[in-house]
Amino acid sequence: MIFEGLKLLLSAQFGEGLILGEETNGLQPALLINPKQIAEVCLFLRDCPKTYFDFLACLTGIDYHSENRFGVVYHLSSHPFQTQLTLKVSIEKPADPEQLPSFPTLVNVYRTADWHEREAYDLLGIDFEGHPDLRRILLPDDWEGFPLRADYKSAEYYKGIKID
Repeated sequence: MIFEGLKLLLSAQFGEGLILGEETNGLQPALLINPKQIAEVCLFLRDCPKTYFDFLACLTGIDYHSENRFGVVYHLSSHPFQTQLTLKVSIEKPADPEQLPSFPTLVNVYRTADWHEREAYDLLGIDFEGHPDLRRILLPDDWEGFPLRADYKSAEYYKGIKID
């Protein structure tokens, strides 16, 4: 199923408010999805016999610093149909810098989301609501801050060791 067909299928299933936009000028077109509906959209795309997007190949968190937003990009693949689809969600940065941006987890849809979401949490401080074990995966548990955020300030020392 081609990109336009996927848009029509999703709009018919979820209504016009689901797709907030699209990006077609890159190597792989992307649909901008209502972030509150990402889990149910992915479940539908996985289970629908017309699409069968059975694999979450990649999930990436993004700090859209100049737009004052956080986002997540999902790369879905359908092995039987040999197709790929990119979905993007984003929200405004919370007014309180201590509050984490939050998106629904996809762990119940794709098991591979488990570690992908933990990495996005660890490096960008993105919360995945409903994740069964959201904790750091790359950095020490007591690390302060989220190193891939545009406003991250590196500590000079960690446990007495100078950091470059």
